[in-house]
Amino acid sequence: MSNAAENDKKGKFDKVTGTPFFTFSKPYLDFIGKGSIFSFVYLIMAAVNLILPFVVIYMTINSGLFSLGAKYVFAIILAWIVIFFACWIGFQLWWDRRKSILSMDQTHFFATVIFSEILQTFGEWTGTLIGIVGAGVGLLGSIFLGNDINYLLSSLGMGFMSFGIGVVIIGPVIGFFNIIIFRFIAEQLRMFAALVNNTRDIANNCKN
Repeated sequence: MSNAAENDKKGKFDKVTGTPFFTFSKPYLDFIGKGSIFSFVYLIMAAVNLILPFVVIYMTINSGLFSLGAKYVFAIILAWIVIFFACWIGFQLWWDRRKSILSMDQTHFFATVIFSEILQTFGEWTGTLIGIVGAGVGLLGSIFLGNDINYLLSSLGMGFMSFGIGVVIIGPVIGFFNIIIFRFIAEQLRMFAALVNNTRDIANNCKN
């Protein structure tokens, strides 16, 4: 078969595959191939922070603590205000970090870098929540409930922080180390991606 015939056949094939039937998904394919798809993770987590306080108060109502007396009612209301404040900061954290990945340059291992950013933000978020809720709820809850604060923490889904009044100190400490550890892991991933990308660039430059 001559080159002209082959080119003609290839041209017809390209023409057919260029029709809307074959290309209607191109906007979606372009979207998932770019970093903008990762912004959905940040948007979802930002939305979670707006919903979480209402989930917490729903769980607390179902736990029956409101029927245990006025001191529990006051403690729960104040604790919910602290949780709402912590979640509002969490919302701002995810919303702000979303902007950084949208302006990030794409490299050969772009997903690794983005994942490290998500991992670091997750650590900052959980650390912030644990620190603020531990200190705030721990202090206010101890004022109204004393050692019974552990029941309040359990009803809020934070049974792992049932250290009594000690949660006022332990909460921020756990939150601080949570931020540090997640950031360390995220930086290792970014360092690995940068090392591989730089090695690839050096190899390409040597070839040229």
